[in-house]
Amino acid sequence: MAGEDRAKAASTGSSGIVRPPRPRLDQPKDPRRRLLPEYDPEAFGRFSERIARFLGTGRFIVWMTLIIILWVVWNIFAPEEFRFDQYPFIFLTLMLSLQASYAAPLILLAQNRQDDRDRVTHEQDRKQNERSIADTEYLTREIAALRMGLGEVATRDWIRSELEAMVKDMEERRVLHQVESDEGDR
Repeated sequence: MAGEDRAKAASTGSSGIVRPPRPRLDQPKDPRRRLLPEYDPEAFGRFSERIARFLGTGRFIVWMTLIIILWVVWNIFAPEEFRFDQYPFIFLTLMLSLQASYAAPLILLAQNRQDDRDRVTHEQDRKQNERSIADTEYLTREIAALRMGLGEVATRDWIRSELEAMVKDMEERRVLHQVESDEGDR
């Protein structure tokens, strides 16, 4: 009883107005009914791309041309009671307008999806180019460091010139030593 009184006092407040109970945060909300049916945007996008891809083919143009020719021929040469669209072909115009009104947004949707894919590809290419530039700069620095290091390392030509200088110096000393020993023997 005491628990009910506390709950009632909490819901009425100090002014005596009864407030509806607050929803609990630990429980999920009940799903609302939607007026529009739910659909998978990805599946709809793939469908629109297929339609746009078909609308951009020669096959579509041939089929539309054949249908329009048959429509016009039928409504001109068929018996009067079987004609469904008389000469100004208003129903044909309506059907073509209806087709165009659906085709344009589907084509735009397909183009938007292609733009999104192109944007992602462009971003990936840009990042790959940045990595390639960084790798190239690193390798350039490494090659420069190796060249500088090779400048300090004894090369074959330098060693040959040093050895030739040493041999020449030793030969001069030997000759000088021999001259001194010949003078000392006299």
